[in-house]
Amino acid sequence: MSLAPRLDLRQSQSLVMTPQLQQAIKLLALSNLEIETFIAEELDKNPLLETAADDFGGDDPAPAETTPAAAIETAGADQLIGSGDGIADAPLDVDYAAETFHHDSAADGIAEPSGQGMDGALGLGAITGSGGEAPDLDAFAAEETSLQDHLLGQAGTTLSGGDLVIAHHLIDLIDEAGYLRAHLLDIANRLGVPLVRVEQVLGMVQGFDPTGVGARDLAECLALQAKEADRYDPCMARLIDNLELLGKGNLPALRRLCQVDDEDLADMIRELRAYDPKPGLRFGGERAAPVVPDILVARTRGGWAIELNTATLPRLLVNRAYYVELGQGAQDKASKAWLNECLASANWLVKALDQRARTIVKVATELVKQQEAFFLHGVEQLRPLTLRAVADAIGMHESTVSRVTSNKYLACDRGLFELKYFFTSAIQAADGGDAVSAEAVKSHIARLIGEEEPDAILSDDKLVELLNARGFDIARRTVAKYREALGLGSSVQRRRQKAIAGARAA
Repeated sequence: MSLAPRLDLRQSQSLVMTPQLQQAIKLLALSNLEIETFIAEELDKNPLLETAADDFGGDDPAPAETTPAAAIETAGADQLIGSGDGIADAPLDVDYAAETFHHDSAADGIAEPSGQGMDGALGLGAITGSGGEAPDLDAFAAEETSLQDHLLGQAGTTLSGGDLVIAHHLIDLIDEAGYLRAHLLDIANRLGVPLVRVEQVLGMVQGFDPTGVGARDLAECLALQAKEADRYDPCMARLIDNLELLGKGNLPALRRLCQVDDEDLADMIRELRAYDPKPGLRFGGERAAPVVPDILVARTRGGWAIELNTATLPRLLVNRAYYVELGQGAQDKASKAWLNECLASANWLVKALDQRARTIVKVATELVKQQEAFFLHGVEQLRPLTLRAVADAIGMHESTVSRVTSNKYLACDRGLFELKYFFTSAIQAADGGDAVSAEAVKSHIARLIGEEEPDAILSDDKLVELLNARGFDIARRTVAKYREALGLGSSVQRRRQKAIAGARAA
């Protein structure tokens, strides 16, 4: 073996993904609202990018134009990754010859019946990405007063001096549900005041609106509300002190402790149920952000109309006239290089967003095709479906379908559903027929439990028997798992709940 230095020529293959290809793949996993934020950032950075004017009444800028679809290559992302050619910015698993994309609304796109079945009746809606947006109704909502502001306002009118300082400190420690999550002794040591004074100020804070605020646990919260309603007698006090027995449905023990009959106990439970266990939640706090659908599905005479929600998806244009204008003023080499980089980035982004839109609609179209029975008849007709089945049907990689269906929601006549909802495991049919979806089995379990009588609570074994009679080959442990996933208690828990509900209604 020679130890002398030498030169060798070797040929090898490596996986190369350009930053642009990596970003294009990441765009697939983003929702429309996240894409909107991404576009806003790109508009700030790139002077050649602009959004299209509103299609209704707005004038589209004449010099702005988009990259022609014919200029987009047809190689998929999988081929790009395999060949290491990521510079071409080819589309992500999109077969442009397989579908027709137009710029009408969903209803206009398939206004005439085609007379075809499901395979030929999947009309595709617009992917125009119009910049027009619906008015934000949340912007008109009056600003809500927070719980702390509401309490501080009351403290300012009833307290003063050192008591007001203590009250401010206590109010700052009250959580959004209205509970004080701190030890009074720690507060007293921190402020350097006697514990009895902190207790006195807390008693005054607990008298503020809403009733029950400042309580340190659920029992104290309910006791404050019972005192406000003038219902805090010894019997009610014993009931509140033994909430764990009420939770277990142990009514005989409660009757003995409270020394009341069935009618009085039912009346006390009814009164207790009317109290608010989280009084602070009625004030302020951030409004829950509504889920905005990324895909809209509607049934028409010609089949199914499937389109992206363009209200949250601005349409990007490349202003080439501005590029020419800037190019005439750029003299040095660095300025020209920066301008060319902006143009290349703008062209790539427009192309990548178009590819993303086409890919999402293609996957959604196949989902509607595979789960047509669900859209027509409901969750009990949901079929078992996997990512691989959809990927094989549309000629994409399974990872691409996974990215497309992540963090995206579909709106249809039956409600709003995450795309992942349509991928469920299979449950074998008892008669050897076609397998059924796990979600369909959950729907049957929820219906059976919802229809059970108070004196005939169904055990898990009985649920298995009834499901087998309906054609579902399912084990008892699977029924228990699905029941718990639905938030339904065991037969013992449901029997106690119905006993309490019967006592309330009595």
